[in-house]
Amino acid sequence: MGSDHKYNLGVVGNCSLLAYIDMNADVKWMCLPRFDSSFIFGSLLDKENGGEFSITPYKKEYASKQYYLKNTNILATEFTLDEGNFRVIDFAPRFYQYDRYFRPTTLFRKIELLSGNPYIVVKCHPVGEYGKMRPEIVSGNSHLRFMNYSSHVRLTTDIPISYILNEKPFALTEVKYLAFSYGVPVEASLTETVETFLIKTSRYWFHWVKQTTAPLLFQEQVIRSALILKLHQYEDTGGIIASGTTSLPEFPGSERTWDYRYCWMRDTYYTLNAFNNIGHFEELEKYFQFIRNIILTEPKSIKPLYSIIGEPAPEEQILPLEGYMGEKPVRIGNNAIRQVQNDVYGQVLVSLLPLFVDNRLNYFDNKVARHITEWLTDKIAEYIDQPDSGLWEFSETIQYYCNTYIFHWAGARAAEKIGLYLNDDALIQKGRLLAEKAKIYLEGCYSVKKAAYCQSMGGSALDASSLQLITMKYLDPKSDIAKKHLEAHENELFSEKGRYYRYLKDDIGKTKNSFLICGFWYAEALTVTGEIDKAYMIIENLINYTNHLGLLSEDGGYDGSQWGNFPQTYSHVGLINAVSKLSQRLDSPIFL
Repeated sequence: MGSDHKYNLGVVGNCSLLAYIDMNADVKWMCLPRFDSSFIFGSLLDKENGGEFSITPYKKEYASKQYYLKNTNILATEFTLDEGNFRVIDFAPRFYQYDRYFRPTTLFRKIELLSGNPYIVVKCHPVGEYGKMRPEIVSGNSHLRFMNYSSHVRLTTDIPISYILNEKPFALTEVKYLAFSYGVPVEASLTETVETFLIKTSRYWFHWVKQTTAPLLFQEQVIRSALILKLHQYEDTGGIIASGTTSLPEFPGSERTWDYRYCWMRDTYYTLNAFNNIGHFEELEKYFQFIRNIILTEPKSIKPLYSIIGEPAPEEQILPLEGYMGEKPVRIGNNAIRQVQNDVYGQVLVSLLPLFVDNRLNYFDNKVARHITEWLTDKIAEYIDQPDSGLWEFSETIQYYCNTYIFHWAGARAAEKIGLYLNDDALIQKGRLLAEKAKIYLEGCYSVKKAAYCQSMGGSALDASSLQLITMKYLDPKSDIAKKHLEAHENELFSEKGRYYRYLKDDIGKTKNSFLICGFWYAEALTVTGEIDKAYMIIENLINYTNHLGLLSEDGGYDGSQWGNFPQTYSHVGLINAVSKLSQRLDSPIFL
């Protein structure tokens, strides 16, 4: 494997589907009908069993490049060859009509002639059941029907069907169109439909970006991060997945190949904060509704992660697939569902606070909000004396983690503030008492020898998540103790090129690559302690970990390489929040 590994993929979607397309205009990954369903195209993980949906030059000698149409999630893959040039425009329709967002589970592909008469080949071989099922094909005049799925699956096109069935090269002399649909197929004029949907989808994304609060500082990166974050919110429920992929390794040979197509409750605070920072309150409110529905149906405790429809995520299975670049195992489901992560209650409570105090938000249901606040506060009280698996989901190490107590403390303080808003003396008093109790545990994480707060009580290992003691104002950012805490973490966890390790070792072994959001937490900590130039440099270095389209993975190598699932919403959320904090400190001008 190359040391400068990057994911040369673009992502398109419409909050109902996600499609990953490489620089050969091949759909390498698309799961239908949901983000966490079986792939219907999955050669990203298995070339033989993953199917194919490609549009490529017949001759192998060509160059290609990819780019998004400006301020959209519409992807162009452009080919240059001796016989002529063409490009493939990929998009999933999304626009407002009839008092709702139109977002069918359909991928549209427009093949646009740019010059000459290039010969191209179109291949379409969907699969099912993670590669175990090959559908029966029924052909019509202008479509192919793929049988044995749970719903109608069809490719509609104005390309001669025999050319696709036989993978026959043909001369591209005019614009051609394809629509791959799961569910209701395209019945109207294909040309008119694609062109109309393309215009309306472009306008939708233009308008959405115009509504985005984006500082002039790193503005292009914030906009792309916002667009990627939006794609990972499932419209039906408001849930936001960590990533659309599974089993992309954290580093070569690591066997750290996890399924991230689920919604982690630990991400609540960071994600809602990002939406707040970019001024997208509709998405924030939808995500809160998703969380609210989970809380109202959980009888005892919140699970670490859920499916996009709010069910507990399935337990892990290993599939007999080749794996990305041969990396195994290939997993679906996630055994983190078995773990206890008690920081989630405080995370959700802190996230609730803007619903009470921010007048820009339309949501407020006093009865339900009071019930949820009281329930979450009671859960902090119930679990505050119990160890857990921590933020990083250590499978065998149960401890009193610093990060958990940061959110016990912050959640209790949020409960106190909500109590003040509701004139609820009992809630105010409970919040204050729990915050004081959480402080006792936090101080138990302090190491005099290291002059820093460690990963857990009585431990000596440092953990990037404890930088939040500074950014969440548990420590006064101007104090000597905050500066020494930051210095200790820099000395142990910070590496070259803006890389920041979350920790040095876990119960699987040593970590080799940095978890990118930790670098953004570091930039935030530098910002609030006044090290502005250094914070800017860290963000600038972290941006080098983007691919050719500005997308970030989960992990970064020492040479700028990308690893882990991709794109990782956590990384893009980190970028948005770090840039927002830095621009506020610099009083950077913004536009709405």
